[in-house]
Amino acid sequence: MSSISLQVPATTANLGSGFDCIGTALSLYNEFEFSLSDKTTLTVTGDGAQQITLSEDNLLYKSFLYYYQKIGVNAPNVDIKIKINVPLARGLGSSATAIVAGLLSANYFSAQPQPQEKLMAMAIELEGHPDNVVPCFLGNCILSVGEKDNWQFVSIESHPDIKFIVGIPDFELSTESARAVLPKQLSYHDAVYNIAHLGLLIKALETGNERWLKEALKDKLHQPYRKNLIKGYDDIHQAVMDNGGYGMVISGAGPTLLALCNDRQAENVITAMKNTWLALGVNADVRCLAIDTQGAKISQK
Repeated sequence: MSSISLQVPATTANLGSGFDCIGTALSLYNEFEFSLSDKTTLTVTGDGAQQITLSEDNLLYKSFLYYYQKIGVNAPNVDIKIKINVPLARGLGSSATAIVAGLLSANYFSAQPQPQEKLMAMAIELEGHPDNVVPCFLGNCILSVGEKDNWQFVSIESHPDIKFIVGIPDFELSTESARAVLPKQLSYHDAVYNIAHLGLLIKALETGNERWLKEALKDKLHQPYRKNLIKGYDDIHQAVMDNGGYGMVISGAGPTLLALCNDRQAENVITAMKNTWLALGVNADVRCLAIDTQGAKISQK
């Protein structure tokens, strides 16, 4: 077949204390179509479509070409169609969807298809870290441990009572800006604090233990420094806690905020986040998302 479609999930990284090592695939998807063609073309629809062009810095096409460079073969011409549903520069892994889609489509059309482990290694090289691209490939909540060519990817079970509420504001925050505010050094106290909280986070997600979740979502590595880049962070956090939430974290580098709660409190938390931001003059898309358990899906057309 000379044409395929892909559905690639958004991801939320960090979950507070899991900075740069935990990522979770969510039920929000970018959609891609690739068709072999006489020349390479790109059509984009959805929010932010005007920001995406077929140029050397287009991450989707760059990933497509990167695959063929790695295996030493010329890339074919393709007609690409993108439907954007994962907002750009919001901390929901939009760049990871582009990387994964580019690599998977290239692998599909390749005469030398590579195993998934090789594709994930390429994705990590392109992204620079695994916490978005790996759950984007695999689905579920994934703990990534290791470096370079020695990675371990561990699936973390999430209790079905835990609901994931994303608040996506109508402003962007670049990963570069969010990285720039992080300190160059940390104290042993803060390092130990996060190690302990990461261990608790894994057990809290598995069990749904409310007391553990409320503590485990705290962090001293990135959120205290990044929260000032997100308008209304403290007010929204307080609103989440006042309405029965377990806690709130920055999704990836932000500005999307992620609240965890149980099913009974989900609507209250959604309303509280939306209204608190609205009172500050910020429109936000606030919704409950499920954990995606399948990861990127590819189908023939």
